[in-house]
Amino acid sequence: MNTQSPRHRIGDAARLSGVPAANIRYYEKEGLLCGQTRAENRYRLYSDDEVHRLRFVRLCRAMDMSLDEVRTLLQLDARVVHDEGADHAACATLDGHLEHVRTRLAELQVLERELQALRSRCDGTGGQCHVIEALHARADAEPVPPPAPVARRHV
Repeated sequence: MNTQSPRHRIGDAARLSGVPAANIRYYEKEGLLCGQTRAENRYRLYSDDEVHRLRFVRLCRAMDMSLDEVRTLLQLDARVVHDEGADHAACATLDGHLEHVRTRLAELQVLERELQALRSRCDGTGGQCHVIEALHARADAEPVPPPAPVARRHV
């Protein structure tokens, strides 16, 4: 990439990267993007390389990667090109994320079955839908947590 790229104000960087300006500021705060050069008028300025980095972050976040996973990939990307260890570390990061996605998919499948069972409580016949009734019954069936221990005062 061209390191002598033109500078973009935050609104332009947001438009070019697809990342809202508020997120860009947040990513800077989280260390995913270096502190920015400022123009004389104190506007943040971004290079084409930084806009590309924002696109990279947006893509990773769109794949539901955590900020830590994105940070790891960005740190690996900063290493020497063709570092075999970095390539394997990137794969390990993706493997961890895949496991998270698989776990979440299983949780969502359970949720889908629960919602379908709840939905079946209202078949459209009869005068009353029993969905709300079923939700109340489930709420009543939830275990009540034990009371929090009371802190004793030493006298």
